[in-house]
Amino acid sequence: MWERFSFYGTRALLILFLTASVAQGGLALSAPQAGAIYGLSTAGAYLCSLPGGWIADRLLGARSAVFWGGVLIAAGNLLLALPGGLALSGTGLAVTAFGTGLLKPNVSVLVGALYQGDSASRRDAGFSIFYLGINLGAFIAPLLAGTIGEAIGYRWGFLTASIAMVVGLVQYRLTGRWLGAAGAPPASAPERRRAARQLLAAIVLAGLALIALHWAVRVWHLSLTALASGAGIAMLALAAGYLGWLLSSHGLTAGERRRVLVIALFFVCAALFWAGYEQAGSTLNLFARDYTDRRLLGSWFAAGEHPVSWYQSVPSLFVLLLAPAFAGLWVWLGARRRDPSTPAKMGLGLLQLAAGFVVMMLAARIVAATGSRVLPGWLILTYLLHTTGELCLSPIGLSSVTQLSPARYVGQLMGLWFLGTAIGDLAAGLIGGEVGGANLAQMPREFLWMAVIPAAAGLGMLLFARRAHAWMRDG
Repeated sequence: MWERFSFYGTRALLILFLTASVAQGGLALSAPQAGAIYGLSTAGAYLCSLPGGWIADRLLGARSAVFWGGVLIAAGNLLLALPGGLALSGTGLAVTAFGTGLLKPNVSVLVGALYQGDSASRRDAGFSIFYLGINLGAFIAPLLAGTIGEAIGYRWGFLTASIAMVVGLVQYRLTGRWLGAAGAPPASAPERRRAARQLLAAIVLAGLALIALHWAVRVWHLSLTALASGAGIAMLALAAGYLGWLLSSHGLTAGERRRVLVIALFFVCAALFWAGYEQAGSTLNLFARDYTDRRLLGSWFAAGEHPVSWYQSVPSLFVLLLAPAFAGLWVWLGARRRDPSTPAKMGLGLLQLAAGFVVMMLAARIVAATGSRVLPGWLILTYLLHTTGELCLSPIGLSSVTQLSPARYVGQLMGLWFLGTAIGDLAAGLIGGEVGGANLAQMPREFLWMAVIPAAAGLGMLLFARRAHAWMRDG
């Protein structure tokens, strides 16, 4: 809960902080520049899950990895809270991303380790509590850190996120005895020393790569958007190259190849979905600031409007309210043999994402035609549709990858799934920067394209669902 509070507290304020004027306490960046930074920071958190998992498996163990990840998150948010320019803020975001990568995958591993040998129902109950904590943190953070950040100063909001993570670390230490032996260092001392040497070598190589990148930026005058676009192309090339290598492997049976192809389809669906869903923190956050009537409860605030960041709590509230209903719906349909297949649920999730952007297209048309702000209901309806889409697509994604992956490649294909999320998050930042920087007349067309692409992909998945489901069961 505290880690998600820290993450979503920062996320609710980041694009606002980056685009605000210096007099308002921001960095006065353009919308495309701010979108690129937003995308790189959110994508980086998922990319760092891969080395974060390796460090826990080979060196620290899940318990220590979670603690030190939290320390880095608190430190990164503290750097954001300190007065300084883009370099200091960028360093804070990088430290936070690596901390999230160290904590995020390993806290799930730690929860799972608590239920070794228990029944499936008890394990599911434990993860339900875990999921509740995640969404409670995501719901509370924009209301508290967001309000403080907008009312007093953005850096005070980041400081609130840092303090929340420190509170979480203190709680974690004080209650650590309940973890028993879960998450202990997994390897012998010689193996950990070998892993430490490998990690040191990787850090040195990463440092040299950053130095080379710094000089490349200075020599070729690369912009932030160009760097973000280049990172996205590199991640897509990595995913395509890995899938091509895996599918051409002679060690896979025909059935395993077909199941890997299904995972590749799910990878594309995940990247497209998160590219749209994560507009909540970029495009939709800017729309809430510039084009949404926020006078409701505005008399409580000096500006006469309630904070922009409050809308970032809406998706988490919908998850808390609707997740039990969706779980019951799938069970009810399954008992009647009408439960949609996993590919069909992926398609339905994308269609609901597209429907949300149709709502935003209509809202943008009203703003463009009248020159006045629209009521909050447009944003709230969009978030509702995006959340129902998330509940169709997200919970089944990780489960499907673990079930479909050949046993010897399950870890690598799980990393591929996280890579799809990272690509989607990066695209969300880049798209958000373009839309946020577009003039009002262009905005309805931009939202229309955001609807057309996932709608086409969703319809394609529904049409291919029966064949994909057959491949899932093959062999």
